[in-house]
Amino acid sequence: MTTGTATAQAHPNIAFIKYWGNKDQELRIPVNGSLSMNLDGLFTQTTVTFNTFFPKDSLTLNNKPITGAGLDRVTGILDLVRQRAGMNTSAEVRSDNNFPTGTGIASSAAAFAALALAASTAAGLHLDEQQLSILARRGSGSASRSIPGGFVEWQAGADNDDSYAFSFAPAEHWNLADCIAVISSEHKPTISSQGHTLASTSPLQAARIADAPRRIDICRQAILNCDFEALAAIVELDSDMMHAVMMTSTPALFYWRPATLAVIQAVRDWRSEGLPVCYTIDAGPNVHVLCPQEYVETTANRLRTVDGVQEVLVSKTGGPAKLV
Repeated sequence: MTTGTATAQAHPNIAFIKYWGNKDQELRIPVNGSLSMNLDGLFTQTTVTFNTFFPKDSLTLNNKPITGAGLDRVTGILDLVRQRAGMNTSAEVRSDNNFPTGTGIASSAAAFAALALAASTAAGLHLDEQQLSILARRGSGSASRSIPGGFVEWQAGADNDDSYAFSFAPAEHWNLADCIAVISSEHKPTISSQGHTLASTSPLQAARIADAPRRIDICRQAILNCDFEALAAIVELDSDMMHAVMMTSTPALFYWRPATLAVIQAVRDWRSEGLPVCYTIDAGPNVHVLCPQEYVETTANRLRTVDGVQEVLVSKTGGPAKLV
């Protein structure tokens, strides 16, 4: 007897103002708010089936069975859903990404957003966007931002109920694109959830947090005004600040590769020549190069010529997590 099944899709997101460090590690309540854009064309598709005949929870990712810590994180979300639905049925979770996993392209954000929507629906719950964002956050902080669509703000909040994300501009508000220079598809040695626990060991983290509200305001206004020049300046500053914290943590985290720096330098050179591009880098070696959509072809072609860039993934602004 099957209790229920549902399939959901969610996009990864690229943070313009970064999330790095938690004030509550278990609840994943961040030390600062953040802003992001969902990435259309890239997605995780997850099917959750609750069945009384399943002896325990199981997880398959990209056709590979996952056990250990990966399964434990998924079970944590399933437990929250079961608790809310008043059930104790085990679940089978099947998930697939159409983009590299664990390389700084927010695969966990897409994964836990899709899981939150699929699992809650399969259990017969009808959660609104805010409730889904809170649930997704418990699996991966940045997953809270992959529930709403378009340009998204995650308010840090003070407790479980007021730390959630919402859309402040729809996907069609500004025709921005993200050209992702893939430098490595290997799974990073230190995953983001481990990195967050190290953030407070950097002497630079306190300054990054203190200045975050100012950067959020500047970035939000740049997006609302479709001001690329203002966006470029604040996005690159924020990205550099987060990586400075990573590099000065104990132990230090160095996600960049030589090709990462080559792309950074190339992007700065191109912008000085008049091409509207800027970079931002999540917890990984791959570089997200933002530009207005009319410059996508030029930007992607130039990125492909940079030594060490394996491929370029192009994404427009994406919508919310959805059932399929």
